[in-house]
Amino acid sequence: MHKIRVLNVVFETEIKPYEVAAFRGAMVEKVGKEETLFHNHLGEGFRYRYPLIQYKTIGGKPAIICIEEGVDHIHKYFEKRDWSIMIGDRKLEMKIASLNLNQFTMQAWEHSFSYRIVNWLALNQDNVKKYRNFESLTEKVSFMEGLLKANVLSFAKGINWHVDKPIEVKIKSLDEPKPITFKSQRLLAFNAHFSCNVFIPNNIGLGKGVSVGFGVIKQNKKTNEKRD
Repeated sequence: MHKIRVLNVVFETEIKPYEVAAFRGAMVEKVGKEETLFHNHLGEGFRYRYPLIQYKTIGGKPAIICIEEGVDHIHKYFEKRDWSIMIGDRKLEMKIASLNLNQFTMQAWEHSFSYRIVNWLALNQDNVKKYRNFESLTEKVSFMEGLLKANVLSFAKGINWHVDKPIEVKIKSLDEPKPITFKSQRLLAFNAHFSCNVFIPNNIGLGKGVSVGFGVIKQNKKTNEKRD
């Protein structure tokens, strides 16, 4: 059993989903590049760890999801006298619409929770070939279940949760993927409904590009939430 804190901050202004990367860049510019949790880079290289500060849109509004250590570091932005940022030639004042801090218990439960995942970048350039070579939907779903389980384990590692029981993932439905461009690469983005015996907090990301709004988890309404 492992407890984590998750802070959801939603701002009053509006941005488009394609502006999330620019939103992230503007926040990094505001707090300074020395604050590595805001951009997940070390010098010119990448910090190979699950991002603990993630940028999204929620209801068309810019949002920041802070996890564990990220909760402690977000004050680097809020301590600024001026919260406004620039996206292109637009100045956004960044007033807070909502701020919610919760603590969750992370463990592998005896029952499953129901989720959907949106714009999930599950495939790299190597395994996209494997995916396309599968002839049946059953083979594709089984393959994707393995990748989704790996993504959950990557999240667990990123929050320092040692998983001591098997994680079970079952994809209930998998939409046809849509091609997107991410970091100058053509990738496939999936939407899926799935169940898992791990409680995954709303709005965090799984897979590639989670720091800029890909792979967002949404709990289905009938999910039995386990929290402190």
